[in-house]
Amino acid sequence: MIVIFAVSGATHKIGGNMDWKIQRLQTLYESRICTVDRAFGKVKPGSRIFIGTGCAVPQYLVESMTRLPQFFADVEIFHLVSLTPDPPYTNPKFRHLFRLNTFFIGHSARDAVERGDADYTPIFLSEIPKLIKTGRLHLDVALIQVTPPDTFGNCSLGVSVETDKAAVECADYVIAQINPQMPRTLGDSFVNVNQLDAIVEHDEPIIELIPEPLTDEAERIGFYVSRLVPHGSTIQAGIGTIPNAVLKYLKDKRNLGVHTEMFSDGLIDLYESGVITNSEKTFHQGKIVAAFCLGTKRLYDTIDNNPVFEFYPTDYVSDPRNISKNDNMVAINSALEIDLTGQVCADSIGHKFFSGIGGQADYIRGAALAKNGRPIIALPSTAKNGTISRIVPLLTPGAGVVTTRGDVHYVVTEYGIAYLHGKNIRQRVMALINIAHPKYRGWLLDEAKNLNYIYADQQLPPEGGSLYPEEVTWSYTTPDNRTISFRVIKSTDEEKIRELFYDLREEDIYYRFMSTVKTLPHSKAQPLVILDYAEKYAISGYIGEEPDEKFVSVARWLLDRPTNYAEVAFTVHPEWQGTGIGSFMLQKLVEVAKQKGITGFTAEVLAVNRKMLNVFFKSGFNVQSKLDDGVYFLTFKFDKA
Repeated sequence: MIVIFAVSGATHKIGGNMDWKIQRLQTLYESRICTVDRAFGKVKPGSRIFIGTGCAVPQYLVESMTRLPQFFADVEIFHLVSLTPDPPYTNPKFRHLFRLNTFFIGHSARDAVERGDADYTPIFLSEIPKLIKTGRLHLDVALIQVTPPDTFGNCSLGVSVETDKAAVECADYVIAQINPQMPRTLGDSFVNVNQLDAIVEHDEPIIELIPEPLTDEAERIGFYVSRLVPHGSTIQAGIGTIPNAVLKYLKDKRNLGVHTEMFSDGLIDLYESGVITNSEKTFHQGKIVAAFCLGTKRLYDTIDNNPVFEFYPTDYVSDPRNISKNDNMVAINSALEIDLTGQVCADSIGHKFFSGIGGQADYIRGAALAKNGRPIIALPSTAKNGTISRIVPLLTPGAGVVTTRGDVHYVVTEYGIAYLHGKNIRQRVMALINIAHPKYRGWLLDEAKNLNYIYADQQLPPEGGSLYPEEVTWSYTTPDNRTISFRVIKSTDEEKIRELFYDLREEDIYYRFMSTVKTLPHSKAQPLVILDYAEKYAISGYIGEEPDEKFVSVARWLLDRPTNYAEVAFTVHPEWQGTGIGSFMLQKLVEVAKQKGITGFTAEVLAVNRKMLNVFFKSGFNVQSKLDDGVYFLTFKFDKA
């Protein structure tokens, strides 16, 4: 028998002049080739059997298990997650042969776990290899799928290294399905033929995971998350509609890197387009680092023998200490439910287990520890066709907390971004209500009041008003080359408005309110941020980046419906006065007001407030003025410049 030791597409035929070590490896390899019947012959009743993960499931070996039931009596099956549509170890008719114990509940295991025919072990993804290596989880048998060996007898674990490598190293008996269609991945992904006790050669396509179409919700979430990914970031890119939507909206980024437990086809688009270069990574620079992948043949062809992609076990890839070595680390994870205090449930729907802890806790912690890291939880605002809010006053009884309220930073839905870290409960509640589905915001507000989480008089923008105009943003450069950003004010900006107020001088406050105002408590500040964006509209100028931006100016209008004129008012921080900000804000308010069909503006300005009067009189509009008791009453129409 002639054995070909293969390296990806290239082959090395062993001939008479081979090195003696290679000859020994070939002899060893040949001696361990056997039929599946013979390989299973050493499996004993009551064994603990590990099966390779995800798309690396050795399909031929698994399918043969029910064909040879005499070898599988009362065995316990372990795996991370399975993509096999109907694996025998979750089929009720084989419950006398198999009992599944899974570390993550995929679709194929969900019904079995719910029936009580399978077990779920909640554990951090980074700790599973340690569980095996320490012997706390002793494995009798490992069923894996690998590439043909190279010249040195090394087989690659291909698309799944995460826990498979620990299983090979620690199981008493290893059965390997040698499949030439398995892509040869690099990194810490190799096992030698001398680690394989039985070798079954079988050629078959690797399982493929076809991406699901993106929903409108996922598209919006992807857009918002992309705003939190700076150029040069290192990202954790998972699988599913939301991660794929995020990847779609990263196409305008530069020099992204990847450090992730898993990835799918969406990553390949960014890699091939040059968005992902890994050039600014601070850990494994130049490399895409992962533990496994789930995708299509296109993905498999891309990673095959590609030195840019390196695969490592999860006790390395998902170790928060290693994750944190990536500066600008952005971790993007999903959730099933989040309560108003920030507790994130990601593995169960109430008491019913749905998925698993996976790598979420590892990556949220790792990104939080990284320099300029950004941990993100992304989820649709509703479930079951909009009939259930995923943002809830209290978690459903039995729900498991995967990310604690102390760990959560950014939360993103299709309605925007909430930043919770370091915020008190009242601030968290309002931030999350602000990104909940509009039809559930009133209910959430009432429940929060019942729980004494927020002010008893707390309000929301009126029902029927416009949704927050997220797309309205501008920037302005002052004559001394300072840049200020502008956006529309939202209901969660109350504290920022108050901070600006207390930075003002007495004369600034007097000019703005035409009276001496010493304080701006909640009762007075709240009306300044509760807007409908139709009759009440306001913009802020700020410096810094969200969520730590600092307000340095505010401009607003209040529409009088009978006349269709809106009264405008401005506030500018003392350090930014005289820089043209007032004129810029007036210009932008006019643009928006004209779009909404407003006829013109009115304003009341103290006669001593010469700077503000100049803003109006130099605006280019035909401003009509009337002086009465030290106050100028100004009016101008937009169509008369």
